[in-house]
Amino acid sequence: MESRGKILMKRYELGRLLGKGTFGKVHYARNLESNHSVAIKMMDKDKVLKVGLSEQIRREITTMRLVAHKNIVELHEVMATRNKIYFVMEYVKGGELFDKIEKSGKLTEAIAHKYFQQLISAVDYCHSRGVYHRDLKPENLLLDENENLKVSDFGLSALSESKRQDGLLHTTCGTPAYVAPEVISKTGYDGAKSDIWSCGVVLFVLVAGYLPFQGPNLMEMYRKIQNGDFRCPSWFSHKLKKLLYKILDPNPNTRISVQKIKESTWFRKGPGETHTVKEKNPSENATTNAAPALAMRRKKNVHEDVKPLAVTNLNAFEIISFSTGFDLSGLFIKKECKKETRFTSDKPATAIISKLEDVAKALNLRIRKKDNGVIKIQGRKEGRNGVLQFDTEIFEITASYHLIEMKQTGGDSLEYQKLLEEDIRPALKDIVWARHGDDRQQKE
Repeated sequence: MESRGKILMKRYELGRLLGKGTFGKVHYARNLESNHSVAIKMMDKDKVLKVGLSEQIRREITTMRLVAHKNIVELHEVMATRNKIYFVMEYVKGGELFDKIEKSGKLTEAIAHKYFQQLISAVDYCHSRGVYHRDLKPENLLLDENENLKVSDFGLSALSESKRQDGLLHTTCGTPAYVAPEVISKTGYDGAKSDIWSCGVVLFVLVAGYLPFQGPNLMEMYRKIQNGDFRCPSWFSHKLKKLLYKILDPNPNTRISVQKIKESTWFRKGPGETHTVKEKNPSENATTNAAPALAMRRKKNVHEDVKPLAVTNLNAFEIISFSTGFDLSGLFIKKECKKETRFTSDKPATAIISKLEDVAKALNLRIRKKDNGVIKIQGRKEGRNGVLQFDTEIFEITASYHLIEMKQTGGDSLEYQKLLEEDIRPALKDIVWARHGDDRQQKE
């Protein structure tokens, strides 16, 4: 395990941990020759190979070498040992744009205008090189020491060569709350147009402080995305509203292009006169708190013709965002929300389901199988706050690699946590590869 102060490949002195995900971590480091600061992303080769990520890693390297722009994080070099893969990247000192939103709640139009101009400049450059990012969101936008935006994380990107004979991309990927409706529909999509949609969602979040498309569940959120069903809050300027309605057009054929965005009045001149920033009024938006949308944002559109106990397909890269090191949803999720717990397993889905049934039986819990693939587990008697109940859903990454998510839906929270810690986790230890999303230290 790498530790602070260790010399890597005789060239870099490792420093503090900057971030952590399921398949690796990012450290600050110093180049011993130039004394320049860098960020080094380290990934475990065995884990990468185990879940079939090698092709995505190669694509990310190819993509980042294609793009060299002042508003894109630079990849300096890639190194590897027998057990590790190292991405040596530009160190972006200011952190994530999401942190800035978290600190202020929302940004002024003037500040958002600056970041949006830089985002569009970077995205337009990528498209000119045949690169489509496909996962644009505030978590993947960094700020340098001069408050300039840098696009990062090209792990889900696609190249022009990835298009099929119809000239479209067909891989469903990205973060649900930011993904374009044509990506959800799985009929093929233009990578440039889908990136533009994501840019629009980012712009809305910057100025509003919450997501434009929200709902009590993933399907409702997708319905609103498909219909372009959103409202701009009253503090948005008229010019900004006009631009956003053109960007968040659910019809990709009539959606505004990057060139037209650049020609728009708001993009060229900004908000103009200063607008009074109002507090969010719940009556202006059905759910101004974005918890429902962000809590579901990482799940894919996998609800068509689902059989009982169906396993949800999940893009391998989406698993990374389940890690606590990258989970920024605390900005929007209320403290009283029930906690979720997640773990990964290299066992087949049938073995996981069988084990869950055995555990429920041993603990005298009632198990019900729902048509949407969720396993609902209930206690048999009243607790301090009603009958204890929690839902379990299985997400398929590969045929033999799954993520299992448990979420309390009823009963007393303390009783649930006690049951989880003292009974459920020990009973599942033989099928668990790694745990995610709780307060414990994750496995390296």
